[in-house]
Amino acid sequence: MPSVDPNEVDFTAIRAQGAGGQNVNKVSNAVHLRFAIHASSLPEAIKERLLALSDQRITTEGVVVIKAQTSRSLEQNKAEALERLQALVDSVATLPKARKPTKPTFGSKQRRLEGKATRSQVKQQRGRVRGVD
Repeated sequence: MPSVDPNEVDFTAIRAQGAGGQNVNKVSNAVHLRFAIHASSLPEAIKERLLALSDQRITTEGVVVIKAQTSRSLEQNKAEALERLQALVDSVATLPKARKPTKPTFGSKQRRLEGKATRSQVKQQRGRVRGVD
């Protein structure tokens, strides 16, 4: 599996969102990771599959943007963002198995038709009762 080169990644320290008291308002410990797919050293096939993903983290210009803010440490947030980027690359690195179309078995067709016939009988018997006076 190809690995992401940390030199091709841009990190920006930003202030984290959410609760955290005074510390969250004064310390920039959250991280925005930016990774340009076109300019990366990844193989062309993986670049194409990454760009074909309908993932909200990938912009129309082909830049992956990941925000990490779970930790109070800037270094831990950087490491987490890199791990998430690597997981994204790994998810497209393996080709999905080609689906082999199959036909339903004779027995499964018979069971389906028997179920339909039974249901049809039940519905036919719901009508108005005739001949009873």
